[in-house]
Parts: sequence; structure tokens; C-alpha cells
Amino acid sequence: MIEVTFNQNTLEYILILLVRVSGFVFISPFFGDSAITARVKVSISVWISILLFYTMPMTELDYSTVIDYGSLVIKETLTGMLIGFSAFICNTIIHFSGKIIDMDIGLSMAQVFDPTTATQTGLTGSLYSYLLMLLMILSNMHLFLLNALIDSYELIPIGGIRLGSTMYDTVLRFMANYFLIGFRLILPVFASILLLNCILGIMARVAPQMNMFAVGMQLKVMVGLMIIFVTIGALPALARYIFSMMQSMVKSMIRGMV
Repeated sequence: MIEVTFNQNTLEYILILLVRVSGFVFISPFFGDSAITARVKVSISVWISILLFYTMPMTELDYSTVIDYGSLVIKETLTGMLIGFSAFICNTIIHFSGKIIDMDIGLSMAQVFDPTTATQTGLTGSLYSYLLMLLMILSNMHLFLLNALIDSYELIPIGGIRLGSTMYDTVLRFMANYFLIGFRLILPVFASILLLNCILGIMARVAPQMNMFAVGMQLKVMVGLMIIFVTIGALPALARYIFSMMQSMVKSMIRGMV
């Protein structure tokens, strides 16, 4: 027979666990998708917190007043949000690439609402975003994020967050990789459209009576879609690279808070 004792200390401990978990769930990719209702997110956070309470050894909370407990809540919220945000910003690389591709092929004015980020994005960015999310589920990347959240309690105890200088270096390295990966994805489309613009410029000088502006719009869309169709097979390899960078980013962010 299992006996479960429940008192004020137990409630306070579960609530402090819920704060870090909910901060992670509401901002991380896949779990923080805006298409998922807030009720489902809260339910996921509560169940994860209860499982953590029964699987981790309970430690004494270092506080004596309500203000001290409030500072613990702020620290745990910041910890969970930073872990989730470190994974979220890696997921935004695909939106950056999609916007650049839409500007090149002339689809930048065809903006649609993306429920994953609750922002207006282009057609190509939405396509890549949904494909990346599907690959994220198939590769069990969402399970890695959950494991990272659970393991963070071993490295960062409750109220033990420390913002060190290594986090600054981690963000700088990510910004360099952000543009590198983004332009690597759009390079085939960018090079093809650049070559097409050169050809259209030469044709406009050779045959000025032709309306190259009217012809070029259709050609850019057709060539851009053909290049996307040809290079879409390289998306899984690029997704693996983004996921590996997401893993290193989450690990580096957790080390920066130790």
C-alpha cells in the first residue's frame, strides 16, 4: 500500500517545480506551439511537475518569508524560459531562410499567419517550418528537450541559477551560426535567381522592346519553385544539423546558469 502525505511544504514544492516546467513548456518548440491551447499546456506542465515530484528526491527550499519565496519563483521562471528559449531560437532559423527565399522569388507579399509563432510569415517559411516540426517529432527531439529539462534539476537546483559570462559567448556563437545556416539553406535559390536576373538584364539590353518586368515575375516564381522542389530532399540533413545545434545550445545555456 502506497501512502502519500500532503501538507503545506509539499504544495509549495510542487508549485515551485511547476514554475520552471511551465516556463519551459510555454516557450519551447513543439510544446509551446500557439496552436496548442493554454489548457493543454497547463495540463502538460502539471503532470510533468507531479512526475518530477515523485521521481526526484525532495530538497529543502531555502526561504523564510514570502519575498524569499517570490524570488525563488522568479529564478525558476527565468531558468525554465531560458532553457526553452535556447531551443526556440534555433527553430527560427527556418523562418529566416523562408523570408529571404520569398523576397527572391517574389512571394514576400503573400504573407500567411503561422500558428506556431503567432506571426505573419511567408509561404516558403511556413512550408519549411511544418516540415521541420514533423522531422522534430520523428527524430524524438521533443523527448530530448524534456530530458534536458529534467536533467537541469541536477545541475541547477531550485533557486540556484547563476548567469555567467559563458552564456554571452554562447549567444554570440549562435548568432554566427544563425546566419551561416540560414544562407546555406537559401544558397541554391539565391544563386539561381541571381543568374536569372543577370540573364534578364542582358535580354533587356538586347531586346528593349520586350517587357522584362512582366516576364521576369513569372520566371522568378517558376524557377524558385523548381529549385525548392529539387533541393527539398536536403532538408532532413539540414534539420539534423539544426537539431544538433539545438542540443549544443540547450546544453551550453544550462552550463551558463550553473
